[in-house]
Amino acid sequence: MEILSEPDKRIVKALQEDFPLCAEPYKILAERAGMSEDEFLRRVRELVDEKKIRKMGAVLRHREIGFKANALCAWHVPPENLDAVAKIMIACAAVSHCYDRTPAPNWDFNLYTMIHAKTRDECEKIIGELSALTGITNFKILYTKREWKKTGMKYFCEAT
Repeated sequence: MEILSEPDKRIVKALQEDFPLCAEPYKILAERAGMSEDEFLRRVRELVDEKKIRKMGAVLRHREIGFKANALCAWHVPPENLDAVAKIMIACAAVSHCYDRTPAPNWDFNLYTMIHAKTRDECEKIIGELSALTGITNFKILYTKREWKKTGMKYFCEAT
C-alpha cells in the first residue's frame, strides 16, 4: 500500500477544512498546505488521477434547508440483482447514500439507501417509486429520530 507524502497529507488536511468563501479559495488552501497555488492545484489533479482522492464535496446540513424527513431504507435484494438495483437507486436524486451489506441473522436486508425528503409522505412516495422501478417489495423504513453527528471525515489529524 502506497503511503501519501507529507506534502500530500498537508493537501488532504487543507481540503477537509471549511472551504474558503472568497475570490481565490485555492490560494488560501495552498497557503494552508504550505505551497504555491499552482503546485497545490497540480498535485490535487495528480492525486485525483492516481485515485488517491476519490471525491471532494460539501457537507450539507439538510435539516437546515428543509429536508426534515430522512430515512434509512433497508431492502432485501436477490444477490444476482444487487448491481442492477443499486444503479437504479443511485440514479434517484433523493438518495444520498447506497450501500450493500452482508445480511445478519433474522435480518435479511442487504441494500441500504439514505433518502432525504421534506415530509414523511414525500419520503414514502420516493420509496414507493423505487420499489416499483426495481420490483423490490421487501423493505423496512427506518426514520431518523435524532442527528448525532454531521461532519465530513477527517484524515491525518492528531487524536483529541
